[in-house]
Amino acid sequence: MQAMSFVMHIPLVCFGIAFPSLVIFMEWLGLKTGKAHFTAIARRWSKVMITLFAAGVVTGTLLSFELGVLWPGFMAAFGDVFGLAFGLEGFSFFIEAIFISIYVYSWEKISPKKHILTGIPVIATGITGSMMVIAVNAWMNNPSGFSINQAGEVVDVKPFEALFANGHLWPQLTHMYLAAYIVVGFIIAGIYAFAWMKGRRGDYFRTAMVVPLAVACIAAPAQLLIGDWAARTVAHDQPIKLASFEGLYKTTKGAPETILGWYEPDGTIEYGIEIPKLLSLLAYHDPNATVQGLDTVPEDDRPPINVVRIAFQTMVGIGTGLAALAAWFLFTWFRRRRLPETKWFYRALMLAGPGAVVALIAGWVTTEVGRQPWVVYGVMRTEQAVTGADGVLFGFGALMAVYAVLVVTVFWVLRRIARQPFPPEIAALEQAEAGGGGAEDGTR
Repeated sequence: MQAMSFVMHIPLVCFGIAFPSLVIFMEWLGLKTGKAHFTAIARRWSKVMITLFAAGVVTGTLLSFELGVLWPGFMAAFGDVFGLAFGLEGFSFFIEAIFISIYVYSWEKISPKKHILTGIPVIATGITGSMMVIAVNAWMNNPSGFSINQAGEVVDVKPFEALFANGHLWPQLTHMYLAAYIVVGFIIAGIYAFAWMKGRRGDYFRTAMVVPLAVACIAAPAQLLIGDWAARTVAHDQPIKLASFEGLYKTTKGAPETILGWYEPDGTIEYGIEIPKLLSLLAYHDPNATVQGLDTVPEDDRPPINVVRIAFQTMVGIGTGLAALAAWFLFTWFRRRRLPETKWFYRALMLAGPGAVVALIAGWVTTEVGRQPWVVYGVMRTEQAVTGADGVLFGFGALMAVYAVLVVTVFWVLRRIARQPFPPEIAALEQAEAGGGGAEDGTR
């Protein structure tokens, strides 16, 4: 149930983090240049933004209930540690709800400059709200800021130390924020790439594709560097999680990196491609460094290896592909001052958005399943935290029904928004460009 809710919620979180800044940037371009198509894009995107925000309210509320219903042991033991973060996240949510409503419904009611200012809190609270939740997750991966007395009770709680002085917060936070811009940028660009392939190449469609594409293409290569930072943090604090990423059974000096393959119970990897010493180099920036293996802990203290390995390699593989697509775009744009001309680029771009979502979910599977069997790493096992109540199967079915209705409703609303007519000046401009050789000029 929790995993299904995360799969539904996490992509919406990406839109909560990244989409408001793209919308407001478009509006600012319209105000600065006086060109109507920038403002038209911002107005249409603002309707999409509030629709996805409403969907995120549903999924986020369900996740909040699930924390109490599904994980009573966890909440009872450590509520004093992370309660502050959830309280601050609640404040961020309410402020975001207020200002996103003001922003969407005040286009004709206040001046353009004041209207842009009403969007700034939407950007800020989208960031702070998600930061609080990521801070809790970082603490679960690297618990601190509390003590446990002889009775097994959590005492001497220091929530600020636990949440904001945690060594895992900043790599996880940066990794997630870049992922948000990658997911949102490639999804939006892919939608307009489809229109581009259909011959709609006027200023409106070109701008709506290029701006989010440029943002995603800057974030994608940067994500490779941040991923290295996050992996080295895991190597230092969660060595068994790192060993499960790679299927490394024995502690090894100069450990190899094994790409693909299937981990066998005897500790070998079948059909893998081994690159000597690469794991030590990536994890510790030393090709002769010693990497701790799975054999250093009992089998019950290891996560399900193949689930973690496949998720990790899926994330890395797709991320590398997105970085290559970004390099293709950036090279063409800066070297030749135009968009790529081949249809293969736009076909790849249409696949990049769904691929980025798969990589995002695979990354969270890597983080959460890789921590198993601990819900709080090294402190509380998952079996101690999870509910023992009956009726979970019924709840799972009910949750599936809710999400099915939500997906259909959101898709219907977004289709309605997409089919709304353009403002007259934009429609006339698009028609003139389509009839006057816009398809050729649109690559410039």
